[in-house]
Amino acid sequence: MYQQVEDLASLLKSISHPIRLKILCLLQDQELSVSEIRNSVETSGANITQHLNIMRNQGVIDFRKDANFIYNRIADKRIIELMKAMQQIFCSQSTKSASTQND
Repeated sequence: MYQQVEDLASLLKSISHPIRLKILCLLQDQELSVSEIRNSVETSGANITQHLNIMRNQGVIDFRKDANFIYNRIADKRIIELMKAMQQIFCSQSTKSASTQND
């Protein structure tokens, strides 16, 4: 059990950066190239590549090559479930909190 906790802590640490969370949100439904991710996240290609490498090393994302392009995708379906659960809990909650404060 201790090893599972350590592995989970390491996984959560590898996705806890705001840019990495944005990347994972983008990759939930489709695979994307670095340039497609860069356009959506609005940062440099080098910065995106650095964050992708951190998540690749942790096994969070994987990639495939197609000619000169590298397409990234989430490697573990549990990450997709985790991202959707976090969106439902936190994004819905912040919307509810904002509407409650306006009342």
